[in-house]
Amino acid sequence: MMSERQPLLTTQERDHREAAAQEAARTASPASRQPPRWSARRRRDGWFLLSVLLLGMLTILVLANTVSSQRGQATTTQSGSSPAPVIKTPSANNSSLIATGTFREYPFPQSNSQVMRLAVDHEGRLWMGEMGRNALAEFDPITQAFQEITLPHGRYGIMGIQVAADDTIWFAEQYANYIGHYLPLTRQFHLYPLPTITTPDPSNAGKTLTLPSAPNDLALDSHGEVWFAEFNADRLGRLDPHTGHMQQYLLAGDRTAQQLAPYGVTVDPQGMVWFTEMDTERIGRLDPATGRVQYFPLPGVHVPLMEIASGAHGIIWATSFSSGLLLRLDPHSGAVTSYYASLSGADPGGLYGLAVTSSDDVWVTILAENTLARLDAATHRFVYYRVPTENSGPLALVAGADQTFWFTETDKIGMLRP
Repeated sequence: MMSERQPLLTTQERDHREAAAQEAARTASPASRQPPRWSARRRRDGWFLLSVLLLGMLTILVLANTVSSQRGQATTTQSGSSPAPVIKTPSANNSSLIATGTFREYPFPQSNSQVMRLAVDHEGRLWMGEMGRNALAEFDPITQAFQEITLPHGRYGIMGIQVAADDTIWFAEQYANYIGHYLPLTRQFHLYPLPTITTPDPSNAGKTLTLPSAPNDLALDSHGEVWFAEFNADRLGRLDPHTGHMQQYLLAGDRTAQQLAPYGVTVDPQGMVWFTEMDTERIGRLDPATGRVQYFPLPGVHVPLMEIASGAHGIIWATSFSSGLLLRLDPHSGAVTSYYASLSGADPGGLYGLAVTSSDDVWVTILAENTLARLDAATHRFVYYRVPTENSGPLALVAGADQTFWFTETDKIGMLRP
């Protein structure tokens, strides 16, 4: 049960997560659309992981039109107009291609890992947060050894994770409400706590709820500064690792507006910070030099957005929680292209894993179809790679060295060499 995995959660937090799981079940594709060998247990395990991502969903739904009484160092920003987008919707199903590659799998030494995201350091080692075990984990492909590091004050909530230029590890602990920095050479942690949010409890008149800011995804810019999305707080955060100073950027200009649920974050080659919001049909861009936020509308898109990444030439890519939707945004023209990935032709649900290589190849994981896929943007075709282990549940994805791709399975790490 969820309470067994998270013994430190309060009753209110458990209630939020249970409601989030119900929301994930509503957005998940029906069982009748799953591949015939996708077992009930594997569906439950896979969609449980996705439901964990929606920790703050209930807060967003029931606290609409309420605002935090604690805004920290928020900087008021104004959204600007963007160029009129041109929507293209190429057919993905009638031009798909199945390819083969070399797969390898490495089982975790213990079960219940629940890894959400992966990062690769300069030695080729993989780093990840094990939400089910309240640990930061390292995997060395050369020795094939796993190492678990217990989190200080952890609450089973590592989400975003990145490797810095000096091979130190940055991560977001959503439930414990802090940004963490781990130094592998000295095995030291540095923690940067975030403010909590106090807001009226709509279920109990005169009562209040205290919620975490809920840092979710994070990204590093070329100066080593850490950018992160605060899911419950309607903010982007910026952390200077040299001074420990934090600056927060409020995304909702209207303080009576519904919360936006910023989710994914990335930094493009020009240093602009891009983000997704689960409660809106747009992609945002923040200029660190001015604090100004500009929004790019996505006409025809009616699903929550999830991961976001920038290509080497500044093209922005984003995935969704349903419909197998992958979006391409050209910041210069505002043009948006929608691609729908599905090997079976049915709605495959969400695309969680997203990796854009230095050569601008775009890869995604399709959990419900047990598949990794590469988009050939020139031909509007997806090339699909089936994971050999049935019902493996591919989720997180990262590009490694030598044209390899690493991904998580249920209690395994997988590697694909196309």
